[in-house]
Amino acid sequence: MTGTLLAVGVAVLFLLAVRRVRLVRAGGINVALRTHLDNPRGWHLGVARYHGDEFAWYRALSLRSGPNRIIQRDGFEIGDRREPEPQELYGVPSGAIVLRCRAELDPPRSKRAFGGPDTEVEIAMSPDALTGFLSWLESAPPGRRLPYAS
Repeated sequence: MTGTLLAVGVAVLFLLAVRRVRLVRAGGINVALRTHLDNPRGWHLGVARYHGDEFAWYRALSLRSGPNRIIQRDGFEIGDRREPEPQELYGVPSGAIVLRCRAELDPPRSKRAFGGPDTEVEIAMSPDALTGFLSWLESAPPGRRLPYAS
């Protein structure tokens, strides 16, 4: 019985490691996301990728094959930028900058409700990842209204 539990635990850890390596190799960046802004311990670490007009976020400790959250470029606005508070340092990437944003978040292919059409979230990423994120956000196709990005 103990050997079976140990084997299952090792298999789960192996699958999580393989998933993370595949996401990072496919252009993923380390990003922490917080949807409950009143909870300083509400950060969730993950890896995010750009896919067209979508910023797909994959939670680090999830076996889900698809993204856990999708942020659409349309309707995304950055409201504030700050350094993490001391009690938040455990849950954000090293040297991260925190963005308070208003976004339309889609729970992809899921019936779970996630906020309303407009949800305030915080995203934490390294300065290098932030530069790429702002470039992606501001690079809307011609004729499209650009959101406030910085």
